[in-house]
Amino acid sequence: MFLFLLRDVTGAQLSLTHWSRRLQQYAAVTACEPTATSEAAVMEPPRAGGPLESSSGARDRKASLEDGTVDTANESSGEESTGEREGEICAHVEVASDTEATEVPADQTSSTQTVNAKRPNSLPVAAAEGLGLCTSQGDAEVTLRMGDSGLAAETPLTVNQMFVSAVERFGDYTALSWKEGEQQKSLSYREYYKSCRTAAKSFLKLGLQRYHGVGILGFNSAEWFISDIGAILAGGFAVGIYTTNSPEACQYVADNSKANIIVVENHKQLQKILQVEDKLPHLKAIVQYKDELKEKRPNLYSWAEFMELGRDEADAPLDAIVSSQKPNQCCTLIYTSGTTGQPKGVMLSHDNITWTALSTGRHVSLTDATRAQEVVVSYLPLSHIAAQMVDIWVTMRVGGATHFAQPDALKGSLVTTLKEVRPTAFMGVPRVWEKMQEKMKSVGAKSSTVRRKLAAWAKDVGLQTNLTKMNQSEAAGRTPFSYKIAKQLVFKKVRKALGLDRCSRCYTGAAPITNDTLEFFLSLDIPLYELYGMSESTGPHTISVAEAFKIASCGKEIPGCKTKLHNQDSEGIGEICFWGRHVFMGYLNMPDKTEEALDAEGWLHSGDLGKHDDNGFLYITGRIKELIITAGGENIPPVPIEDAVKKAVPLISNAMLIGDKRKFLSMLLTIKCQLNVESGDPEDELTPEAVELCRKLGSNATRVSEIAGGQDKAIHAAIQEGINTVNKGASSNAQRIQKWIILDRDFSLNGGELGPTMKLKRPVVLKMYKEQIENFYKELATPTSPDFPLPAK
Repeated sequence: MFLFLLRDVTGAQLSLTHWSRRLQQYAAVTACEPTATSEAAVMEPPRAGGPLESSSGARDRKASLEDGTVDTANESSGEESTGEREGEICAHVEVASDTEATEVPADQTSSTQTVNAKRPNSLPVAAAEGLGLCTSQGDAEVTLRMGDSGLAAETPLTVNQMFVSAVERFGDYTALSWKEGEQQKSLSYREYYKSCRTAAKSFLKLGLQRYHGVGILGFNSAEWFISDIGAILAGGFAVGIYTTNSPEACQYVADNSKANIIVVENHKQLQKILQVEDKLPHLKAIVQYKDELKEKRPNLYSWAEFMELGRDEADAPLDAIVSSQKPNQCCTLIYTSGTTGQPKGVMLSHDNITWTALSTGRHVSLTDATRAQEVVVSYLPLSHIAAQMVDIWVTMRVGGATHFAQPDALKGSLVTTLKEVRPTAFMGVPRVWEKMQEKMKSVGAKSSTVRRKLAAWAKDVGLQTNLTKMNQSEAAGRTPFSYKIAKQLVFKKVRKALGLDRCSRCYTGAAPITNDTLEFFLSLDIPLYELYGMSESTGPHTISVAEAFKIASCGKEIPGCKTKLHNQDSEGIGEICFWGRHVFMGYLNMPDKTEEALDAEGWLHSGDLGKHDDNGFLYITGRIKELIITAGGENIPPVPIEDAVKKAVPLISNAMLIGDKRKFLSMLLTIKCQLNVESGDPEDELTPEAVELCRKLGSNATRVSEIAGGQDKAIHAAIQEGINTVNKGASSNAQRIQKWIILDRDFSLNGGELGPTMKLKRPVVLKMYKEQIENFYKELATPTSPDFPLPAK
């Protein structure tokens, strides 16, 4: 459904604008520190320049996921009157009240000792003094960035309130579904909530303490969701851990979040934790949710054993904890990828999650399940905020159904799942769309001449029709008759083959996508809507929609959010800054990093460069820390040049521009190759598309090893020709690529060059290929040899 161009604020090098902000912060009272004179904790921004059907009853489910009934009669719907909302401001002090207080268990005490029992399923955000907009303390509270009207003024809710509301409205609708062998399994919203409460009780029985983590290490599943929400209900932090993490990386996240319990998928992931458990002083138990346990150890539980722990526990202790929770308290930690240092724990509050889910759903016009149920496929890493927001929270807001893909989704089974489930919305990182594009081109190349001509005609009609629609108002002209024919003959068949025949919203994000891929799918009448945001903005900040769509733009802000461009240059390009209730609380135990990300006025600085057009569409032009500053002082954004090379030479899979503090630009290139079905690692064999391209270029190569290092003269000449073409379009001599090399293997997730969302990890690549890079610059003279010819100026 939605995947966001998520960018972590992980600054290895700080920009000049950062230091100017630091000076402002020391000269002013920072918004992140409590002040004795603070009177309002509600802030406004400083002014800135197979189809799933509803279940009619209980679903079949193995006993380990089923629980006893839970009475929601005493749970409020989460709705409050306008009068109740008017006084609501964040509080980090004892709540004074004449109402009866509810006692919280000793091991779940927080900084709020006296609990107002006025609202049974969470505390109101009470009026108090001394709160700032951010914090680095896990047990603290923050001021919410509330607005005076619209969505920004919506009543803050806790996760429990939002879930209870969903159960009341969609109780018997399918919430989660998956396949076990050939058998379809599912949970209704009512069953889902009961399971989360049982898991919460089990966590408490295992010793989960307030504001301590529950680490979750495994592929997407119902157990993953239940563990996540169960941890939140029990007063802990839900902490996703990437399945690709090493044991040491798992240790860092678990230790940093003070994880009391870690939930792992299988024996393989269990071994990672067992290797480092003696270095985890807060760890009390481990739970394995798939496969049988291969060994019996103290405090190691199967999923069935874990759920049994809480099944008969009393409701009162859990209810007391749930009632003590506030919307402005932390409930989830998202750990950044850590490409420029140790990962940072992004603290997200209940309100961050529940409000962002509301605003996002409204912005993209999701349908309420009582009218027509939305269906999404969960396959992207749930330790990433994008997948969490889409698969868990936004879907819950509208009563949608989430279907879990197979663990090998990204290794080939995803399209099969899509054809079975037929989602109504789908999100994909650029690499997913690129792989689909490559596969379709490969299949198309083997078609008959008549079919190829028909497809070419239809694609031309589709692209022109959609570009016209994009650039004109709805009233401008009628849909051409040729488009209607192309839709019947080609477009509908393509969508059905991809499993997207019911999908009205296809999204891309998490990394830059090329215009070539965007135009390819647009020509097939499948517009890819770009999204932009970051972990620190709880996912989305801007989203393209059908009514507001421009190729290469990330769309406009979701309702209730604001954007400002900091330090704009003559072209209107500046650092993109966010304001809204989606802005995170701060980095756990990292006050300095928190201060770097949030300025004195409370704006989140993204580190991305961008500009607005006359219609308010946001365009990303680069990333401050990725800018290449040559030895001559010229600033060069690498992505446009890399994309131009990949477009000029379709044989290229990945391209990375080099040149920071260097006298000229160079480039690392990889060739499109097959991936290992089991591991996902790149292999030596070329893709069918790559083989076909080689034949057209006069090469008989079938393997990367036959091309790498310039061994294949025909391919070498073709790549140089493409680079010459790119160089001719350079705006200055400094922006010309003067040396390049083909590496002997493609970039990959397991190799370390790509992150979980397939985004290029530039610092890692620089270290891995240091020797090859240094070889570029051994000769100081400008290279103009026959091997590296430069086009005429």
